Amino acid sequence: MTLMEILSGKSVIVGLAGQTKREILEELVDVLEVGDKIVDREKVLEAVLQREEIMSTGVGHGIAIPHGKSEYVKELGGVLGIKSEGVDFDALDGQSTFIFFLLVSPMDVSGPHIKALARISRLLKGEDFRKELISASDREAAIHILEEEEKRH
Repeated sequence: MTLMEILSGKSVIVGLAGQTKREILEELVDVLEVGDKIVDREKVLEAVLQREEIMSTGVGHGIAIPHGKSEYVKELGGVLGIKSEGVDFDALDGQSTFIFFLLVSPMDVSGPHIKALARISRLLKGEDFRKELISASDREAAIHILEEEEKRH
């Protein structure tokens, strides 16, 4: 599984507008199209927010991997968001977060969800890759950077 199999071109956002954790999460969920991957935007957002209450998905090194499972998700979906100025996302290291990878999946699907989380974590370990993503000028540049990194793995 590659991340580009989970993402579509429009599910990559360079220049997130949100200034708070909730605004970022809302913006990411908004990209998922109702009828395509999800059935109910509010219920999916609620699942992601509930997961966030358990423990912040701001894993540190400028990365957050918010995720959730919901009966209102039809199939595994993802959104990559980048905010070059960073935002306070309650990251474990206390630093600003710049890269956000939202992952949502149906309640009864664990394998692909876990594989996707592992893939995201593996790719984002590289500091140079993270820096390239953060400095991406637009969606196409971010997609190209991601595709090139996927080829290396």
